[in-house]
Amino acid sequence: MAFLVGCGTVPNVGALLHTNPLYLASPNFVGPDGPLTARQAQHVIDRLKEHQGTPSDILERHLAFEQALSNVPLVLGNKITLLENGDVAYSAMLAAIRSARDSINIEMYIFSGGPVGQMFADALIERQRHGVHVSLMYDGLGSFLTSASFFARLQQNGVAVLQYRPINPFATKLHWTFGHRNHRKMLVVDGRIAFTGGINISEVYASGLSGSTHKGPLAYWRDTDIEIEGPAVAEFQHLFIDEWNYQKGPPLGSRDYFPKIERQGNQIIRVIGSVPERFSLIYVTLISAIVNAETNIYITDAYFAPDHQMLHALEHAARRGVDVRLLLPSQSDEPLIVSASRSHYQALLRSGVKIYEWQGEMLHAKTATIDGVWSTVGTSNLDWWSIARDNEVNAVILSHSFGGEMDLMFRNDMENSMQIELGQWENRSLHERLDESVARFIEPLL
Repeated sequence: MAFLVGCGTVPNVGALLHTNPLYLASPNFVGPDGPLTARQAQHVIDRLKEHQGTPSDILERHLAFEQALSNVPLVLGNKITLLENGDVAYSAMLAAIRSARDSINIEMYIFSGGPVGQMFADALIERQRHGVHVSLMYDGLGSFLTSASFFARLQQNGVAVLQYRPINPFATKLHWTFGHRNHRKMLVVDGRIAFTGGINISEVYASGLSGSTHKGPLAYWRDTDIEIEGPAVAEFQHLFIDEWNYQKGPPLGSRDYFPKIERQGNQIIRVIGSVPERFSLIYVTLISAIVNAETNIYITDAYFAPDHQMLHALEHAARRGVDVRLLLPSQSDEPLIVSASRSHYQALLRSGVKIYEWQGEMLHAKTATIDGVWSTVGTSNLDWWSIARDNEVNAVILSHSFGGEMDLMFRNDMENSMQIELGQWENRSLHERLDESVARFIEPLL
């Protein structure tokens, strides 16, 4: 089974959270001109706490905890644009690609060969012909249905193409494994603009799973990306280059991958990349934010198959009066995951967690917003594959204004969702209960 499940494990978050010295560490802030002094860092914390409107040490504790777990910096001076759904995200991504002057690095789990993929391929080839160095990394399993000729055309036009862990064991340059995949989705243009989130390059964002031509908001996959401008873009660039080199991709060439970037906005971002060889900092950070939450926790997740630590954190938060809401899919491209999710509903509902199911074609977003100031958008889900077996990337944003945008987006999504009521749920059919029991049993494999 080792070749299937990979070498990652779910971290023991409880042990980490109860290590008091973690909360004594000072946050490591980085601005456009480099690291901030301790006094400058404290000034940033004080200003953020003022924005919350109520006296609280939650933000300071959260910042200290995150910093103690990792030397990944909290980067100041960024502008973040929230991109809802594929049409908005694709327009922004293509505009950035077409304006590229130096380099384009793109990393996708799924890069389709259909009309959407062809549109991106044409844009990448056009920039390559104009002297921009273009590098594309795609996952061998995620892009399994995309023809070899599609990627060959990109290579023939000068684009550097790298397949992450090919399905064919004889084609890989590293130790072969089926289970360790690259689930990241990100685009970095000229080292100045970055995109990340749940959106792949795929037709499902234009036509839905069934190929429907209906143009309503529920006909297509619901997903979320962000566009980042500012010093934090360098963190995405590092992640791409490190993985490209580790996978033994073609030489990237001499380009200005890390230009000096002035302050573009007021947002603080922490870019977290996870790999199975190390415990998931993304997962630990989210549980830390949940444990420290005071007012609300809004989570949207496409593949909700949580372990006991996440369930305990959510249930405990609800019992102590935090407004905990989960937005989950009512149908999925992975049907067993819906039954696995529903196997946890009764315990969650009894603890006071509010659960909503998206009524559209497919909910694929992976976002959270907590206390109106802590948010995350990225590629990681709350299932075992994502936590322990896949490469993922998330951006954590500390911002009152962006938190407000996230809260508004979540509340708008609730309008296209159905709330699950405890009384009704406890009267579900025996057939549904059996499906849930089976899915719960195999949940670590989902």
